[in-house]
Amino acid sequence: MVFWILAGLALYLMNVFGAGSFLMLRVGPTAYMEPRDSLPEPGKFHARALKSAKNFSESLPVFVVLGLLALIVDGVDLELAEQGAMLFVLARLAYIAAYVAGVPYIRSVIFTAGFVGLGMMAYAVI
Repeated sequence: MVFWILAGLALYLMNVFGAGSFLMLRVGPTAYMEPRDSLPEPGKFHARALKSAKNFSESLPVFVVLGLLALIVDGVDLELAEQGAMLFVLARLAYIAAYVAGVPYIRSVIFTAGFVGLGMMAYAVI
């Protein structure tokens, strides 16, 4: 379980820093390292990466809490919790790629798969 919690956190950081990379590519390293008081409107991919990171930030606390509960609560079905965590992290990876690429419909299916992973984790804990 610890592996999947760390993998989820690492993926979140990759998502956030990836969004920042789109900005750096657009404005250049010098402007990126400045205070950034005035930024250009985000480009298409930058905006999508920002939105996927915001979406991830909404579900990450639930994922981390369920993962930690799976580790500390007695009687947890740890195998089911780990499968749910794995499903969540892998679905999130695919979701970020689909979101940034602008793939409609399938992105929602991938999001639902990640949500099912959270449900599996919650069920394992109760």
